Amino acid sequence: MTETFRALMIVDHEGKPRAEFRQLALTDLPDHDVLVEISHSTINYKDGLAVGGKGRIARRLPMVAGIDLAGTVVESRSPDWVAGDRVIVNGWGLSETEWGGYSRFQRLKPEWLTRLPEGFTPEEAMAVGTAGYTAALCVLALEDWGVIRPGGAEVLVTGAAGGVGSTAIPLLAAAGYRVTAATGRPETHDYLAGLGATAFVDRAALAEKGGPLQKERWGGAVDAVGSTTLANVLAQTVYGGAVAACGLAGGMDLPASVAPHILRGVALLGIDSVMVPQPKRARAWALLAARLDKAHLATIARVEPLSALPQLAEEIIAGRIRGRVVVDVTA
Repeated sequence: MTETFRALMIVDHEGKPRAEFRQLALTDLPDHDVLVEISHSTINYKDGLAVGGKGRIARRLPMVAGIDLAGTVVESRSPDWVAGDRVIVNGWGLSETEWGGYSRFQRLKPEWLTRLPEGFTPEEAMAVGTAGYTAALCVLALEDWGVIRPGGAEVLVTGAAGGVGSTAIPLLAAAGYRVTAATGRPETHDYLAGLGATAFVDRAALAEKGGPLQKERWGGAVDAVGSTTLANVLAQTVYGGAVAACGLAGGMDLPASVAPHILRGVALLGIDSVMVPQPKRARAWALLAARLDKAHLATIARVEPLSALPQLAEEIIAGRIRGRVVVDVTA
């Protein structure tokens, strides 16, 4: 193994978080039981905030950023893992309270590791990443709630051209649901139609303040935006429908009313991807393996080197990234 390796770290700079590349040694890593050689990571909206210094995502400094990783076990003090095992990690506090995936090597707790799902390469698993895995959790939540059905009322996906939306749409379409995509970028309509969207809504229409109860349209929804958009989606959801909410790109507030919940029985399903127990993670990855066409995965993802992360952080915060970006940690 190399004596030193490059990592992107969030450090304190005059009282503010700042991202910078540093050289690390194995002795610098946390004293966890499993050493993983990382080949790929990815960039999610939360990563963009952390690397771009736009929020206190990292709650301990210095911090190796990156909430996702894929790689191979090099050493293990755990009986559950042996050298050569191929693994992925999503969440578990990486980049927040625990050192993350923007590093050639990382030491991790054994319970954080998931075996690389059969049928996925490390690059493909990171093309899915936390965003795609969160999309799968949203779809499972809607299906478990029992409110959407193939050919039934439309299922709305907000932030459709982003990482969550780009995976939620094909997962829903593959099961026969009628998917409507909300986006503010008309140039992405062909891309989204190729993923399975059959109708489109301008995101600006959902971002304007609306009434507590509006015309019923959505049988269910996957919302990655939050704030006023989520309030309008809830107000437009049909009687007995549900909305799986997993993002806050539009803000953390929710200027909504209880009216959709108590007059139409609409459910708001909160989706967390960070601390999800392993059985639910396994269900999400099984859904991805069963429904996600590899051709779609190739369409939504591109690969960039580790050195591109500062620029990628600016782009994802500004909403200029379409689909998913895989980070080649070795480049």
